[in-house]
Amino acid sequence: MTMQLKKMSHEKGEVLQYYLGEKHLNPLLGKEITVRHSGRITCVNCQREIKKTYGDGYCYPCFSTLARTDSCIIKPHTCHFHLGTCRESEWGKAHCFIEHVVYLALTSDVKVGVTGAHKLMERWGDQGAVQALVIARTPDRRTAGLIEKGLANHMPDRTNWRKLVTSEPEPVDLEAAAGRACEMVAKKMRQYLIAEREPVRLAYPVLNYPAKARSVNLAKEKEVSGILEGIRGQYLFVSGRAINIRRHSGFEVELQAAG
Repeated sequence: MTMQLKKMSHEKGEVLQYYLGEKHLNPLLGKEITVRHSGRITCVNCQREIKKTYGDGYCYPCFSTLARTDSCIIKPHTCHFHLGTCRESEWGKAHCFIEHVVYLALTSDVKVGVTGAHKLMERWGDQGAVQALVIARTPDRRTAGLIEKGLANHMPDRTNWRKLVTSEPEPVDLEAAAGRACEMVAKKMRQYLIAEREPVRLAYPVLNYPAKARSVNLAKEKEVSGILEGIRGQYLFVSGRAINIRRHSGFEVELQAAG
């Protein structure tokens, strides 16, 4: 089947159930697959053909004008809506002025993050978190980002992809980590902390982790074949190598599976 790559979706289960477009990937574990790039790339927003992508699959005009690709999406504490400079004010109102949460997640290490309250499981699954919990709820994205920024001075706010694709971390006492994190939140922000925290565990369909962190670049290597050995976050593990599907958003590929 041929498709324009976009990030994998997933459904909660005993282990996460992954989908690439409409294709259910879990049944392909242990089977030989081929991912073949046609050489064609199209913008995930306007669909025009392009030579390279910006961000996660955008052409340069879309990347430089859409609110969803602005730097404040990566760094929510830099939200500039209140300055009247949001690229798309209606989009900003709909996506940034809704309940957001600050969370801790065990991905490669315990990290702090921010996301909309309505897409927690999506976010944790996309990041490959094996444990997670919410520590604060805020009425907007910027406030959550300010809490995250303060905590990022004491703990990671990013995932080490090399650790993510080569091993699953040992379980940690995330409740204790949350307690320590809450003590580091600035006093003026403590009104958003929540007392009752519910830890969540996630499991991934992984038969084997790659022995080394070796990534695949479909712009240079048009075809990758091998045994699908696992899926975690936005990575496919194919015969000891990791393909970041989200990073290849906009690439036209054909997915073939044996059997």
